[in-house]
Amino acid sequence: MSRADLFVVCKNPDCGAEVSPYVTECPYCGTRLQKRAPKLDKGLRPAGRQRRMPAPSLGRLRPGEIPGIRADSRPYVTAAIIVATGGVWIATRSGWLSASSWVVQTFDSRFHLASQWPHLFTAPFTYFYSASGANLTGTGVYQFATLFAIAIFGWLFERRHGPLATAALFLLGAVGGTFVAVLAENGAHANLHIAGANGGALALLCAWAVPDLLARRRRRDYDGDLLGTGVIALVLLAMPIARPEANPIVGGVGVLSGYLSGLALARRRGD
Repeated sequence: MSRADLFVVCKNPDCGAEVSPYVTECPYCGTRLQKRAPKLDKGLRPAGRQRRMPAPSLGRLRPGEIPGIRADSRPYVTAAIIVATGGVWIATRSGWLSASSWVVQTFDSRFHLASQWPHLFTAPFTYFYSASGANLTGTGVYQFATLFAIAIFGWLFERRHGPLATAALFLLGAVGGTFVAVLAENGAHANLHIAGANGGALALLCAWAVPDLLARRRRRDYDGDLLGTGVIALVLLAMPIARPEANPIVGGVGVLSGYLSGLALARRRGD
């Protein structure tokens, strides 16, 4: 059969319908037209079966995970910081630990780094101060404000970037800020005390807020509350006015380290 024969006429004189040449019976009257359907020409043969693209698949669902939505990781590092601070508070208030051996303080107007360097890591978890250096007293306002900021922005930052980045940024703002403050003020003050993690809290806050700040500058939509974030940041920055152990240099280092880290992480994510 040639390509020009696009149809055939039914043999039944009462029907006479034009039907496809590739059927054996008339679909209208049922008259037998041919024994078997003719073979297709090579040029008219339909293309072979195309290979089916594999459909994307998700891994096994975790407990409580919604299909198609990635489950949020738990804020282990943020919780560890808060629990460790609470443990130190209980131990120092009950007399099990000496607060003076955990905070950064000068002796004879000098901070002896060779023997007192562990205080750089313990001071961010202690919130006590005394001008005389004898009996250290604490305040709940400084501790509450700092832990409140760490709980909120540490959890948000850890959900976005993971636990390792959260731990590294907290240590950079808290421990690194305390070290910079010691280098800047060592020998300048006869009675220097540094305690608390205002630098770590500000570092987490600023790093989390950087993508929203970039989106605001580019006139894009963002989900964060920059007004509330700014109020919390101002409270932490003004804390040295009420509590001398909340060193302003530590807070400044926290802001700078958080902003620069936030920019680097935002560029890596393509924000």
